[in-house]
Amino acid sequence: MRVKNSILNISAGIGSQIIITALSFVSRTVFINSLGIEYLGINGLLTNILAMLTLAEAGIGTSIMYSLYKPVAENNQLKINVLIKFYRKAYMIIALIVLLLGLALMPFLGYFIKDSSVEHIYLIYSIFLFNTVLPYLYVHKNSFLNVCQKGYIVTGIYSVSAIVTTILKIGILKYTGNYILYLIIDSTITIITTIILTTIVNKMYPFLRNKVTEKLDSETKSNITKNVKAIVLQNIGNYLVFGTDNILISSFVSVAAVGLYSNYNMLIEICRTFINQIFNNIYHSVGNLVANENVDKVYSVYKVYMLLNFWLYSIFTIVLLNTVEPFIKLWIGSEFIMSNGVTIVLMIIFYERGMRNSISTVKTTSGIFYEDRYAPLIQAAINLIISIVLVQYIGIVGVFIGTLISALAVPFWTTPYLVYKKVFHKSVLNYFIKYAYYVVIGVATYLLTSMASSFIVADNFLKLILIGFISFIVPNLIYVGIFLKTDEYKYMFGIVRILMGKFTNKSKLNQTSA
Repeated sequence: MRVKNSILNISAGIGSQIIITALSFVSRTVFINSLGIEYLGINGLLTNILAMLTLAEAGIGTSIMYSLYKPVAENNQLKINVLIKFYRKAYMIIALIVLLLGLALMPFLGYFIKDSSVEHIYLIYSIFLFNTVLPYLYVHKNSFLNVCQKGYIVTGIYSVSAIVTTILKIGILKYTGNYILYLIIDSTITIITTIILTTIVNKMYPFLRNKVTEKLDSETKSNITKNVKAIVLQNIGNYLVFGTDNILISSFVSVAAVGLYSNYNMLIEICRTFINQIFNNIYHSVGNLVANENVDKVYSVYKVYMLLNFWLYSIFTIVLLNTVEPFIKLWIGSEFIMSNGVTIVLMIIFYERGMRNSISTVKTTSGIFYEDRYAPLIQAAINLIISIVLVQYIGIVGVFIGTLISALAVPFWTTPYLVYKKVFHKSVLNYFIKYAYYVVIGVATYLLTSMASSFIVADNFLKLILIGFISFIVPNLIYVGIFLKTDEYKYMFGIVRILMGKFTNKSKLNQTSA
């Protein structure tokens, strides 16, 4: 059942993401042509500033989701209702805090924005703030469906919502060029989506509407409080690492530079989102696995997860390295290209951060929050110090070098250490040997793929597609040859074979009945 639910969630996610990605390119192209690079920079900057306010969430959601795995697995409806009630009340308070903090920050916007001629910045910021607060009013419904491994329902609703929103935004930019109206569309569609999602969840799980007078037991409340204290420190650290890049670039370089980076970041995030359609849905299956199975079973599945993690992230890194610059050049012009050094550093960050998915999933679903509560703050301090110093000497690439060094200095070591010690009860050396093995294979594969595609000059989209095809197919063939006889590959291939068998049988039945 865990595998079936994961596949349903993954299939729904990838299918919708293909459509949304295609529309996002059209939307970004129309955005740049209608409003220009400066508005693109403002868009990225305000997103980063408001991400800072979401630190008020303080990890309550993550902690409560962890607490929900066991009662959901046991179908303990009373415990589920008590937790959901607590979850809903907590997020109402958080929504109010974020709103008040956002309003308090408004007078200081001028300190973050350098060399900008964008008008109505305070109105734009207010709409961004409203769109940030709104999701807190219904996030508990999404989280419950995800814990129940019904994420494909959330994905389906959000996909339709995103497609409708994007089409309307494209139309608004094309025919009016009105950025304010462009932003208001988000608010309108979000409200409609909230009503639809709430109605569906209430029909699927009518017990969630039962009145609850019971309060959380002291043990659960104590665990949530302990985890929240740890996660708030982690959230602050993570924001200072990943959420301040645009602010630093805007403050030390320019808003236009934020716009240039945002195109690269969009392509990277599209790839990350595709991969996360797989891993975000597996995440809740791992949570269910940790709650029900023994350590050996969890470890064996984790090894499969790590191989899949490497396989996907290394291939997407190789494809991006070979195609991102020529794609941007053909798409919107050579004036939007950044230096080759920026591209390389961004790709290394993408790979390193992605390779932590498997180990981080086990860590989070096992409830390990408190032990490394200070690690993100240490990482953030390293990141900010190095980034601020380097950006003044070597420009925008210095910001990303700071991010990379801080990641390699802290979570690269601490996360696997805690998981191997507290969950697997094995030496963490096993992890680093396997990691180094994957790095060697990935680098060698990239060099071979880069050599094979170097004979093609990407001066049109057809040739670029050919380079992308080579960058995707060659690594897959190499990996199959290397991992064919491993237990991890056999496990993955076994799942694919079972699913293909079910699909074939279903097709035959449909043909027979027809």
